[in-house]
Amino acid sequence: MINLHAHAAPVREFLRRHAGATPVCIMEEARLLGSAGTLRANRSWIGSDDRFWIFYADVLNCADLEGMLRVHRDRKPAATLGVYQVPDPTRCGIVTANDEGVIEQFVEKPDHPAGNWAFSGLMIGTPEMLNAIPEDVPSDIGFDVLPKLVGRMVAFPIHDYLIDIGTMENYLTAQETWPGCRKESLLN
Repeated sequence: MINLHAHAAPVREFLRRHAGATPVCIMEEARLLGSAGTLRANRSWIGSDDRFWIFYADVLNCADLEGMLRVHRDRKPAATLGVYQVPDPTRCGIVTANDEGVIEQFVEKPDHPAGNWAFSGLMIGTPEMLNAIPEDVPSDIGFDVLPKLVGRMVAFPIHDYLIDIGTMENYLTAQETWPGCRKESLLN
């Protein structure tokens, strides 16, 4: 499922042109529900699955998703969060985990961060995570859900390429640094 609001038409056109064997469900929000509100509103789409992926659209990565899934299957937490080290932790959801990887604290955009391990925007959720979503609209995964699940989530450290391309500066950096990205293909 892809959730759309801003720039919906070009995304729909891209998906139409590149339709493949994997079915894609498009949900377009006229009124923003927030990252958690979207999950709540589309819970029936997830159905009875005991786990599901959540990918923030502005995160470009080469993360070891198979490894992350293995950890989730072995540990069976309420959620498995991909985490990575960031230079400015005040701009992110900051995770503190114990030696076993259990998340002991989650603070979204803290004024005084306890560290620099940040939620990457890659996660595996469960029905337990969905049950923690408040009915308020809008509701946000980082502010309204993950802090409630402290002690029941696992951190999966990502050391592979990962960049949040939500700013123009990072978007331009990604065009120069993303593995396999060729400048000439971007110009055509």
